[in-house]
Amino acid sequence: MRPFVIDPTTTASLVIAGAVITQSVRLPDGSRLRKGQVIAESDVQSLRQHEHPIHAVRLEPGEVHEDEAGRRLANMIAGPGLAARDPIQSRVNVAATVKGLLRVDAEAVHLINRHAPVGIFTVLDRLPVVPDKIVAGAKIATVAMEVRLLDEIELLLAERSGPVLEVKPYVPHVVGVVVTEGLAEKLRGRFETSVRAKIGWYGSEILRFEYLPNRHEAVATAMRRLLDDGASLLLTAGGNMMDPLDATILAMPDLGASIVRLGAPAHPGSMFWLAEIVDSAMPIVNLASCSMYSKATVADLVLPWVMADERVSDEDVASLGYGGLLDRDMGWRFPNYDVDTVDEPDEV
Repeated sequence: MRPFVIDPTTTASLVIAGAVITQSVRLPDGSRLRKGQVIAESDVQSLRQHEHPIHAVRLEPGEVHEDEAGRRLANMIAGPGLAARDPIQSRVNVAATVKGLLRVDAEAVHLINRHAPVGIFTVLDRLPVVPDKIVAGAKIATVAMEVRLLDEIELLLAERSGPVLEVKPYVPHVVGVVVTEGLAEKLRGRFETSVRAKIGWYGSEILRFEYLPNRHEAVATAMRRLLDDGASLLLTAGGNMMDPLDATILAMPDLGASIVRLGAPAHPGSMFWLAEIVDSAMPIVNLASCSMYSKATVADLVLPWVMADERVSDEDVASLGYGGLLDRDMGWRFPNYDVDTVDEPDEV
């Protein structure tokens, strides 16, 4: 970039259209040119009537304006289920186009940001998102940058195995629910309404609820029936994870299932557990007692992973401990079961 000063008192004949101003300027007619704006022919006369010198730059060959750099960066990081928007003050936002689970390659974001003056900023990995949710932004800290750096970033990303950002759409499931905790009719209705609402938000449906005595033979038989009738996901509720003789846990070997994780390092919902049918890798997700009605427990962090068809490991559940104190300030981490899209305009 070649910096120069537009001095209206001495440069009346200077050709300044196409230059980029590097400061905000209020024109005599009351309008304003923003920092980083390219001077148009229609701006020239007004600038020449300005009372003070104005700082500007001319781009050298091989340099690109910040708007174009932001566009190119945003398109580099926006994978499936995402789209780049138009620049707003040279920031290009990336928004979801589908409902699903956002995945962020944090290492790739860091590698990109090592190329100053580039700035990529995102929300956290594994958040549930809905269409129009802004999940990332791209801009540069200067009014222009070398194309060479953008080419380097593009090459770096081409060598990686997956996108920097993507939204994995939720996979429709037929869900069978097994309950071994005695519930009064009124509580059953509340429980079923809560679970149907959650499962429906993911685009899935409930096959049926099975209310059973606390005997592992009855649980195993009911689960087999649910699988035979088309269930592609099983939820369990009730029982006592701390009891070695809990019927649902004892039923797992009868189904050819193994426990992935007993307990979660988070609260509320620490009594959450997860199992998997070995042959099919089908998850069996337990709803701890608090998860039967609440919308903000461990189960509500894990369900988006399961519904996006991710295989959840013991390591995944163990990772919940960092940030696992799920108080009210953590509400942004959970699915908003009341909305399917958001009206999230770009900031001006």
